[in-house]
Amino acid sequence: MLGKLELLVDEKAILGEGPTWDDRRQVLYWLDIMGKKLHIYDYRKETNRTIKLDQMPGTIVPRTSGGTVIALQDGFFFLDPETEQLEPIADPESHLPGNRFNDGKCDPKGRFWAGSIHLEGKEHTCALYCLDTNLEVEKKISEVTNSNGLAWSPDETTFYYIDTPTLKVCAYDYDAETGTITNPRDIIQFPENEGFPDGMTIDEEGMLWIAHYSGSKVSRWDPNSGRQLSSISVPAKHVTSCTFGGPDLDELYITTARADDTDMNEFPHAGGLFRIKTEVKGMSAFRFNG
Repeated sequence: MLGKLELLVDEKAILGEGPTWDDRRQVLYWLDIMGKKLHIYDYRKETNRTIKLDQMPGTIVPRTSGGTVIALQDGFFFLDPETEQLEPIADPESHLPGNRFNDGKCDPKGRFWAGSIHLEGKEHTCALYCLDTNLEVEKKISEVTNSNGLAWSPDETTFYYIDTPTLKVCAYDYDAETGTITNPRDIIQFPENEGFPDGMTIDEEGMLWIAHYSGSKVSRWDPNSGRQLSSISVPAKHVTSCTFGGPDLDELYITTARADDTDMNEFPHAGGLFRIKTEVKGMSAFRFNG
């Protein structure tokens, strides 16, 4: 039995995104990409701290040795949330000033994967990259348009990936030791009348949870059959991403976008952070091991 959806932070973010649960600190990192903000929701204190950035952030992950790694418009950086100090690591798209980083996560071995999107929506000009633990960057997938949701199966043999305009989830065979992905195949076809697949997470049963941009919901899918199992309605047109969190990883945190004035008139809490208790538990977020 699902709990009741609650509005956790009425932030009215322009483009709320990238929720990541830090189980050590019991905080949720989440972003306002267009607002150039990093939010840190403290589970125990029930507070939401905001760090203002000078670039658009795409994704953030906790780091094993402390602090975080964040992908900004101009590449990968270490970020200390306490001092708010940034340290550049690498910028694999320094030759593509029209691109910015978008969604990303760490894989089971602690490598940081993040992809890009063109600021004006140009097609097939972006890519998915992997920042390895030795701080070397490798391009994993080319000719991407809008690099978005990604997840790894609980048995660490499959990588799931969304390039939003394709309306599909693609699966790859994944080698955890090397980080190699092979054998791409389409496993989920998104319904055209339900918005666009955006951010994605996975539960301990191996089912995928996908945010519907322009679709006002999050849906749960079986990657083996390609079948939609259930959905959660969200009072925002643009639902951008979701992740499991809380002490028992049985709470789904959902980010949304304000997008435009029409959206705000119809959905006054669009751009907020939402939370709902779930019947299943999620997977702990992997940390960057570099």
